[in-house]
Amino acid sequence: MKRICQYKVWKDDNHAIEFNNQMIDQKINYIHENPAIALLVPEPEDYLFSSALDFTEIKGYVNIEKI
Repeated sequence: MKRICQYKVWKDDNHAIEFNNQMIDQKINYIHENPAIALLVPEPEDYLFSSALDFTEIKGYVNIEKI
């Protein structure tokens, strides 16, 4: 039992967080910005494997269903 305590992945006080639309948008924007921040592309929409283009007026490669 002692070994399990030494290799915990989660903290004891972890709990679920309820996300609102603003928080979800923040997370999506963060993910979309990563390739541009890493200087892989000039703009997030230019990264081939990203859904960033689908959040613009242009249809991208990833099929996004907005709810």
